Amino acid sequence: MSQPDFWSDNMAAAKTSREFDELKKEVELWQRMQEESQALDELAQETGDSEELQSQIEKLEKDFTQLEFTMMLSGEYDANDAVFAIHAGAGGTDAQDWAEMLKRMYLRYFERKGWTAKVIDESRGSEAGIKSVTMEVLGRYAYGYLKAEAGVHRLVRISPFDAEKMRHTSFALVEVIPDFGDLPDIVIDEKDLKIEASTASGHGGQSVNTTYSAIRIVHLPTKITVQCQNERSQKQNLETAMKILKQKLHMRRLEEQEEKRKELRGEFHSAEWGNQIRSYVLHPYKMVKDHRTKHEGDNPQAVLDGDLDGFIEAYLKGEGAVI
Repeated sequence: MSQPDFWSDNMAAAKTSREFDELKKEVELWQRMQEESQALDELAQETGDSEELQSQIEKLEKDFTQLEFTMMLSGEYDANDAVFAIHAGAGGTDAQDWAEMLKRMYLRYFERKGWTAKVIDESRGSEAGIKSVTMEVLGRYAYGYLKAEAGVHRLVRISPFDAEKMRHTSFALVEVIPDFGDLPDIVIDEKDLKIEASTASGHGGQSVNTTYSAIRIVHLPTKITVQCQNERSQKQNLETAMKILKQKLHMRRLEEQEEKRKELRGEFHSAEWGNQIRSYVLHPYKMVKDHRTKHEGDNPQAVLDGDLDGFIEAYLKGEGAVI
């Protein structure tokens, strides 16, 4: 950061500065805990087993438990930023509304973590909710935490879109990809790409619905599709879409390698989209249950307001796969 040409690349410099700030906060927290621990030793010698001492010990233990959990995020990409996407599944308008509810839930969770979320692309539903949304989540350990959320999320409730007030089940798919960096080894042949430009959709504003700035890329060999419309210029959207396409292709390569290893070990099982990882039940009773860890809670509203730490930590402490 002290080099004279540090800010010649604004995006790289901003990322490095953010990483420095996050590391500095983490180191300062460990240093503060060390100082508090030494102060507690002195207090114990002076007062013995007092209420004040017990209160400070409990606070220190709580902070340490959180830091200890962070140390478990030792996967190669756990400390990286993440590309986070939500797709409405089976359930029509209810599923699109559910996808938007999930978007709100995760935005609140990102805020709790002090992370920054930037919407790259969003497709609104025809009546309500969203068909899909893709976000770039910037923050230390973003991928490490969010990889626990990848999979199908199921909602059971009385549908607000049903005149007969019947109970409906809706599904939404969450995708999480780590930021792998530049990926110079991923070479994409232009002949394998179908690139389309269109007008950006949105709630209005300068250049919205007037210029062909939105970009959609289809990688023909794999059928992977990436869309971007958050930037004003077509060039910027194309660069962002190509970056995400590279991330997805690299993720696909890693997943294929892992599946091959499991197959050789006799552990291979085909992935099925329909297997939900978590159910959110609002009627006839209230419950949120993770089907992988059996962790559950009886306050769905708190979870939908972003209180996800219990579910994520239960997964990561259990059999969560590390990429």
